Amino acid sequence: MESLQASRMFCRKASLNIAEHPLKLGVARKRGFATLRRKTGIVYSLTLRKSVAESNEGGIRSSQDGSSIVEHEKDDLILGTERDSSGSIIGFHVMPQSGGSETSVPHANGQEVIQAIEGEESSQTKVTYNIVFVTSEAAPYSKTGGLGDVCGSLPIALAARGHRVMVVSPRYLNGSPSDKRFADALDVDCRIKLQCFGGAHEVSFFHEYRAGVDWVFVDHPSYHRPGNPYGDVSGAFGDNQFRFTLLCHAACEAPLVLPLGGYTYGEKCLFLVNDWHAGLVPVLLAAKYHPYGVYKDARTILVIHNLAHQGVEPAATYKYLGLPPEWYGALGWVFPEWARTHALDTGEAVNVLKGAIVTSDRILTVSQGYSWEITTVEGGYGLHELLGSRKTVLNGITNGIDVNEWDPSSDEHIDFHYSIHDLSGKVQCKTALQKELCLPIRPDCPLIGFIGRLDYQKGIDIIRAATPELMEEDVQFVMLGSGDPQYENWMRATEAIYKDKFRGWVGFNVPISHRITAGSDILLMPSRFEPCGLNQLYAMKYGTVPVVHCTGGLRDTVQTFNPYAQQGRGEGTGWAFSPLSKESMLAALRVASETYRKHKSSWEGLMKRGMERDYTWDNAAGQYEQVFEWAFIDPPYVKPR
Repeated sequence: MESLQASRMFCRKASLNIAEHPLKLGVARKRGFATLRRKTGIVYSLTLRKSVAESNEGGIRSSQDGSSIVEHEKDDLILGTERDSSGSIIGFHVMPQSGGSETSVPHANGQEVIQAIEGEESSQTKVTYNIVFVTSEAAPYSKTGGLGDVCGSLPIALAARGHRVMVVSPRYLNGSPSDKRFADALDVDCRIKLQCFGGAHEVSFFHEYRAGVDWVFVDHPSYHRPGNPYGDVSGAFGDNQFRFTLLCHAACEAPLVLPLGGYTYGEKCLFLVNDWHAGLVPVLLAAKYHPYGVYKDARTILVIHNLAHQGVEPAATYKYLGLPPEWYGALGWVFPEWARTHALDTGEAVNVLKGAIVTSDRILTVSQGYSWEITTVEGGYGLHELLGSRKTVLNGITNGIDVNEWDPSSDEHIDFHYSIHDLSGKVQCKTALQKELCLPIRPDCPLIGFIGRLDYQKGIDIIRAATPELMEEDVQFVMLGSGDPQYENWMRATEAIYKDKFRGWVGFNVPISHRITAGSDILLMPSRFEPCGLNQLYAMKYGTVPVVHCTGGLRDTVQTFNPYAQQGRGEGTGWAFSPLSKESMLAALRVASETYRKHKSSWEGLMKRGMERDYTWDNAAGQYEQVFEWAFIDPPYVKPR
């Protein structure tokens, strides 16, 4: 086998013999090199010392783009070369990933080849992508629910796997201490004018590079107001359609105009658009960019976190979206007669999420169960037939959890730590919670917890109806949440009635949520629908057994306990009850409570099976990569004209 020798160039020049560290490279789809750099300042340069002999195994040949390729078929070796003004080969460039165990060669088409270099006997070629998340919220900068968690954690997991990742979100400023979250995001001095809503609207971009991700924030006065990203105490903002139309237009421009790290993301991007707030992106790409040959090789994946919110506005507002008139059909929507407000109402509207569904290359939901539910009449919110027609490209991937924040062995919010190998701290956490909430300290009494919004979706009405009967059992019940005032008042009144059994904490408190998760024996989640759900994942990580309604992501993640399976060792991680009713919920809670009291070995098995589940974001990111591959295998769903 012929060998190459290379020089490794730092600020000081040291040498590296490639013969001592075999270099195994995979084949990229397009051969070409962009400018390469590494954050640490280390630059690798491979210089040809010995020519590769022409043979059946390999040689030097020209590629279609004019650059040369060094190829060795036996070892699947392929390198793009650089030439000087005379046409002579002068060398190659590779960029190592963290730890020095891998190198990454970026390509002009937005993909990369990950290569093993030091000390690995074998490696697998992996194509990486330029990924652009478009979202209305991303933790820790902005968050109202699960969407913020996903778009704050999944990009980091994908970046750690070698992808180049950008997140585009609004720069919300509301005059509160939370504005400090944007303190490290710097103005990149790039201002563009976006044509929509009857004129040109100027936006600017702020950028922070953190955890391997380019966090890009679109700045405009409409994002500077008190409240959360969508509204305030008076309700939803009346100009949300305008605010998120700006976001979508800006997100389409960002990969083209922002030289992040010295070079732009370019046209061959993979856009992950989240919910209706980002739903105009695939429509804009198809209607405004493809006709001019821009983004012709890009792909879009729509991620549906909650189908109930679709971005529906009157049909007359279509002209403000900055789309050609002939594309009205993509967003056009007609309400059924029963949903119209009066006899003269034609029911015509624009539905942004519908536009995303009919123009995206693939569609994802945040659990497999939810991907099926949205194709049913009950769960489709009027879009079930349309989603059913695209079910060949519809998949579900369960969200992950941030194991740096949610880990009972290191959680900063709990007083006692424990793990799957030593559960003694779990009992201490329960005792500490009972003491903090002034409940009788009873280690053998099942402690049930609930954490969530106090609204109809979360099944709070079922809990309210079942509480009198539940309080007759030998249990304690702790609730944390805010929402509908009538349920907040009910929690306060119930605590006054059942002083030794019930505690209701109105509001939301992060440390308390961690202590309830760690200190409870059972977590109750009777949600009517739950696209994914995170609290049941947190609970299992902490050895707290979930009792949930069998729906959406809850069905996917909680397996009902079967004590007779596995030759009597048992299987399952909790209880998933159905139908959603007071009676079935109480029956599941009674079985769980009896198991806790009388079958300690079975209960410990439930705890440990939940704790050993892999719900990390790295696991979810691997599944996303499979969908990315499918997206680029297929031709664009909306073909450029």
